[in-house]
Amino acid sequence: MRKIDPKQLSERENYKFLIGSIIPRPIAFVTSVSAEGVVNAAPFSFFNIVSSNPPMISVSVQRKQGEMKDTARNILANRQFVVHIVDTENVEKVNETAASLPPEESEVEMTGLTLVGSTKIGVPGVKEAKVRFECELETALELGGEENNPGCDLIIGKVVYYHIEESIYEDGRIDSQELAAISRLAGNDYAKIGEQFTIKRPL
Repeated sequence: MRKIDPKQLSERENYKFLIGSIIPRPIAFVTSVSAEGVVNAAPFSFFNIVSSNPPMISVSVQRKQGEMKDTARNILANRQFVVHIVDTENVEKVNETAASLPPEESEVEMTGLTLVGSTKIGVPGVKEAKVRFECELETALELGGEENNPGCDLIIGKVVYYHIEESIYEDGRIDSQELAAISRLAGNDYAKIGEQFTIKRPL
């Protein structure tokens, strides 16, 4: 085994080890709204479930040279956002939203995605996703970095409303094959759901 001390590595080197090892990672496609009313949209693969009681999910938004990204800034300002699951049908357009745009420009308009109103919050979602979660900010933490210069904003949101496409819903469950979620690997690589198998958990 190669032994490596992360303190001896650059941020970029640590990043490559993490994204190359922790795979596959689900992708959160997040919409938020700026103070000026611009709808921002961006994908994040540092994303997972936090709790089911109440339902909460987390998205870690990495900072760029210490600068907070639009998504984190918007969520901290109005405490609302929508998380969408990325699938085989929308992944190409979602990938386009990763482009660096100034805050006054909307990635949704650039890609031709369709905005749809939310039920309980003021932030719209994107119609092209089979699953979307309306979220209210539960808490946000500044983490990492050095000398009072955080490396990321960990956003934890409480899900206040679900939107699930009828074609993937069955008896209170999501059909994973029909959802066809896409996961993130390293570099420019993604993965589809492949062979599945079952192992019963011990009693």
